[in-house]
Amino acid sequence: MGLEELLVIGMFAGFMGLLLLGFPVAWALAGIGFLFAIIGHVLVETFNADVWFTWGGTIGVLDRRLYGIVANELMVALPLFIFMGIMLDRSGIAERLMNSLVRVLGGLRGGYAVTVVIVGVLLAASTGIVGASVVLLGMLSIGPMLQAKYNKSLAVGTACSVGTLGILVPPSIMLVLMADRLGTSEASVGRLFMGALIPGVMLGVMYIAYIVIAAYIKKDLAPAPENRQPLNARALLEVLIAVLPPMALIVAVLGSIFTGFATTTEASAVGALGAMLLALFNRRLSFDIVSKALFQTTRTTAFIFGIFVGATVFAVVLRGLGGDDVIRSAITGLPFGPAGVVLTVMLVVFLLGFFLDWVEITLIILPLVAPVVFSLGVDPVWFAILFAICLQTSFLTPPVGFALFYIKGVCPPEISTLDIYKGVAPFVALQLLGLFLVFFYEPLATWLPAQIYSGR
Repeated sequence: MGLEELLVIGMFAGFMGLLLLGFPVAWALAGIGFLFAIIGHVLVETFNADVWFTWGGTIGVLDRRLYGIVANELMVALPLFIFMGIMLDRSGIAERLMNSLVRVLGGLRGGYAVTVVIVGVLLAASTGIVGASVVLLGMLSIGPMLQAKYNKSLAVGTACSVGTLGILVPPSIMLVLMADRLGTSEASVGRLFMGALIPGVMLGVMYIAYIVIAAYIKKDLAPAPENRQPLNARALLEVLIAVLPPMALIVAVLGSIFTGFATTTEASAVGALGAMLLALFNRRLSFDIVSKALFQTTRTTAFIFGIFVGATVFAVVLRGLGGDDVIRSAITGLPFGPAGVVLTVMLVVFLLGFFLDWVEITLIILPLVAPVVFSLGVDPVWFAILFAICLQTSFLTPPVGFALFYIKGVCPPEISTLDIYKGVAPFVALQLLGLFLVFFYEPLATWLPAQIYSGR
């Protein structure tokens, strides 16, 4: 093993070590980057080490790299999509959807859990904020499901897992970041949004199928209510009225991108304005709500850009120490074809998801492996969607699965951590099944973008 391999392994090991010690991610990334820049400089200048490393070519270009990030017009979409999600969370749309759908589906065995999935999918297509979706769905559904004598693990697992669809179903801030990191027009934001639409909806359908089948096989898992309210035209009209506003917002945002009427950044501004109008329509718009939404948006955006800065330092130094060549040699040296390489990358990403958040994996791992995978002839949209589905599991896998912490904060005292783990396990398996379906049938991710963007 050469010196370059040792330095690259040392960087990743040092980063993981600082994380386990409790250091913030952004500081750990930047700190390890600067530390190994000094080590590389000393090795070259003092010991004449055989490492292609220059201080000016790494730390010296940081200012231009960081300016390029903040000057990127695409990044403006991040705070706007985040603000849109937070405003929708506070607009009362989810409560209205839940109450109206329960009247239609609540009388079925497992109907309440199916309602949670449908509301979760609509929230995912409207907000894209996992934390807000998980907390909101948990607050709205866990208590009523427990009162309806639902199994504790099923109740909490449904709310927790469905909330994570917000990171995959467009508009998704993860897909915006991935498009920026991939840096190719073949995997633009619009193409990734289109590519993720069918897999995202497919996962929602798989969740519903699992709940219905499990409820009918095991009768006490999700029993039908004893006093079912009669279904009438008024209940169906309430569902239609509740669904139309978020659907209109989804069409306005995604439709303007797909038709070419607006760029991603412009569409995010449309979404932010639309979310405020929906809050006004539901009489939830006030100075206090807007100020809190702006504060939360600022904190979330600052968190992401802080990791951006740290990841840029880490990536620049890693490349300066020969990290690109080391990773390229490791991937191309695998005794598999392109499909085997993609599966290996997915396995590594899935395992990293136990310890790292999706932001770190997207900003650090994706730019390193994507160029090598693309050089093997792999379709960029297909690979990106596989990567995104795999990253979705990171929200549900302990010990760092953030959705597990979000749902724990709103669970009743009688629900233990073990109940949460048991509840999300089947949904993690369904996500992995969805990953394999997209892997073995590529058009699930590539057909819609090809239809929309053909000839452009």
